[in-house]
Amino acid sequence: MQQQENRRMATLTLAALGVVYGDIGTSPLYAIKEVFGGAHHPVPITPENVLGILSLFFWSLIIVVTMKYVAFIMRANNKGEGGIIALMTLALQKGVAGSWQQRFLVTLGLFGAALFYGDGVITPAISVLSAVEGLEIVTPAFSPYILPITVVVLIALFAFQRRGSAGVGALFGPIMVLWFAVLAALGVNAIIANPAVLAAVNPYHAIHFLRGDAVLGFFALGAVVLCITGAEALYADMGHFGARPIQYAWLGYVLPALLLNYFGQGALLLADPAAVENPFYLLAPEWGRYPLVILATVATIIASQAVISGAFSITQQAMQLGYTPRLAIQHTSENEKGQIYLPAINWLLLVSIIALVLEFGSSSKLAAAYGIAVTGTMLITNVLAIAVAIRLWDWSPSRAILGALPFFCIDLGFFLANSVKIADGGWFPLVFGLAIFIMLTTWKRGRELLGERLAVDAMQLRPFIASIAAGGVERLPGTAVFMAPDLESVPHAMLHSLKHYKALHERVLILSVKVIDAPHVSASERVTVIRLASNFCQVAVHYGFKDEPDIPEALALCANAGLDIDMMDTSFFLGRETVIPKLGSRMAYWRSLIFVAMVRNAGSATAFFKIPFNRVVELGSQVVL
Repeated sequence: MQQQENRRMATLTLAALGVVYGDIGTSPLYAIKEVFGGAHHPVPITPENVLGILSLFFWSLIIVVTMKYVAFIMRANNKGEGGIIALMTLALQKGVAGSWQQRFLVTLGLFGAALFYGDGVITPAISVLSAVEGLEIVTPAFSPYILPITVVVLIALFAFQRRGSAGVGALFGPIMVLWFAVLAALGVNAIIANPAVLAAVNPYHAIHFLRGDAVLGFFALGAVVLCITGAEALYADMGHFGARPIQYAWLGYVLPALLLNYFGQGALLLADPAAVENPFYLLAPEWGRYPLVILATVATIIASQAVISGAFSITQQAMQLGYTPRLAIQHTSENEKGQIYLPAINWLLLVSIIALVLEFGSSSKLAAAYGIAVTGTMLITNVLAIAVAIRLWDWSPSRAILGALPFFCIDLGFFLANSVKIADGGWFPLVFGLAIFIMLTTWKRGRELLGERLAVDAMQLRPFIASIAAGGVERLPGTAVFMAPDLESVPHAMLHSLKHYKALHERVLILSVKVIDAPHVSASERVTVIRLASNFCQVAVHYGFKDEPDIPEALALCANAGLDIDMMDTSFFLGRETVIPKLGSRMAYWRSLIFVAMVRNAGSATAFFKIPFNRVVELGSQVVL
């Protein structure tokens, strides 16, 4: 039994290497280069400065990644699930709905998720571009082809998404094992030639560097943060692999490999300051640079794949929680529910990434745009973690705040250092994230106002049933399912149906889908059935924010409550509202226009809930918002 558990843990750890660590694992391609040779306040190459920067790298990885994420934040899991949306739902528990604290936490969580999309655009751009730039080191003749090759690689990556990652997923782990082994080997080779760099593990060098020239040290933090980009992925992907495999992979393999490579690049710069042109590739002997470019490109594709999959996953969660309209979802694996493909998000990311690559043109220029999204998300994670500690773990506010204060101060320093680069590119993730945030909140608010508007004209269900029982309405054979947000009101689709057909089916189900603040709901708790008079039933279907709705599957579970449903004898009636904006409404007119556009482009409820198309009747109505 123990041997089987060990084998399972080893398999999960290998898989975690392939998915979780692609982003942070490809940071050596550009992090040291950006500190000493970047376009924004490069640090002069002196022994003191090299040791100071290496010490900052070392302690950033230890404090921010190891202590904050691996040891602390991973404790805040929502039934095993991680990520900023899971953290937000945890923070919202045991709070008063509608209070300013709840609204503040929701706003933070949504903006953090929106920043993730900005990160999701920059990560593939900077990672693939920095890998392909290695061709310039092999021979300058490749320089004119760097951008075209990068664009071709990105197009191929996104075109492959519709086929799913299952086919190549098994290769991700072994390739990343090889990648980190190469990182470590290259670093060790340079460290042997100049072992003095190992002194950088002493925090004195970091403190001395920051105190020696406070202005230069402040600007340097804006590039040092590049070594911890991808730390959020450790937490976000916890639900896929569990905390222990991610922790084992980090402490036992990834962290040592990264540190060895960073220290090796530092040793190379001390021996040859001219290597600042590209210290990562120049660590390798000349004969090994072509294979290294290929391996680095594959590693960056894997890193990009993880971010793209994360964007798909977050969008699905946002849909379930009511923050985005329904989008088409395609399942790329018959066995793994988590492997999904959203065409709209896929092509939006691709267009944004290509525009970013062509606009900035180099990984060094892109680095200015990178840090702001990452550090912003990290700051938000700190605040949400404090809320979880107070609300869920019953910590005193002083204990929670003092415990998170060191992490908050470090993340704030990184954020402020990156904020000075907003004009040089840092504006992009902020603008992109703000646009996503506006859409998320506009959809949620618009749906609330639409629900309130429909509720004004709604009839109470039980008096309606009593009037039906009094006679005068013909009942037809079969079952009718009316989907509605409120089980106690008569669905508008039912009123329209009765108006047009002057009849109702002999059995009527009022069905409402509820998404709870948990990632998954078991099949035994999926459905609740309440029988009413005149052969009416209320059916509540519950899903977690990572579950995939399947109404026919849920209705089959009604048999456990004695309600057998023959799908071939069942019709589904759905309401479809046409929203008309007006001036002076409770939502700004410009947001109303955005909401109307989102409603018009929302995906089909029939496809989203997996309802058979030939069993659906849609009844429309106009609503002035």
